[in-house]
Amino acid sequence: MVPAYTSRSVADLPFELGTGLDEQLARILDVEGKIPRAIETLGPVEGRDVVVVDGSAGLRARQLEQLGARVTVVDSTGPTAFAAPEASADVVVGLWSAFRGAGSGELAAASRLLRPGGRLLIVHDYGRDDVAELRGSDREYGAWTYREDPFLGSGFKIRVLHCWWTFSSVDEAHTFLEVAFGAMGRAVAERLTRPRLSYNVAVYHRTLGEEPA
Repeated sequence: MVPAYTSRSVADLPFELGTGLDEQLARILDVEGKIPRAIETLGPVEGRDVVVVDGSAGLRARQLEQLGARVTVVDSTGPTAFAAPEASADVVVGLWSAFRGAGSGELAAASRLLRPGGRLLIVHDYGRDDVAELRGSDREYGAWTYREDPFLGSGFKIRVLHCWWTFSSVDEAHTFLEVAFGAMGRAVAERLTRPRLSYNVAVYHRTLGEEPA
């Protein structure tokens, strides 16, 4: 069974694995901090009002606050979806569970929150890496990387980050992968010669609205 998002819409991580495993994944994913650094580069976020969509576990929000952002967290679904004041953000950041393609409804919601010239940054898996094997047939993100498909066909640009899941040892990697992903994790672990998995992350980015005159 491929791990997936639940109705809780927690998106600090690429998928939910369960109590204990989520905390371990948070520790091993992107220990080099490439994801928050890319968000700062593409935003930027320092000294700015930033709305984080579905970051309810707090990890990404804390990282952005450490970069100097003033962070508000909102949900992407339910009665309080995108519940922040109009034109209250300089940057909107979507994390994995939000913006599953460039749907007009969510784009409109982001546009409402952003001030003129505001930036929309959307973080998703890019694939073509070790972690993609753990996802099995869940490859919807593959279509998003083609020019004619949702993001790149809707005016977004893409920044690909070459990240890692980094473990303290090959034995730790074997244990985690088998417990978290079953047979698929065991198959990936058996090929490991070093304690890390390649993990490519896409940050789709564009400016919404016109810059003030």
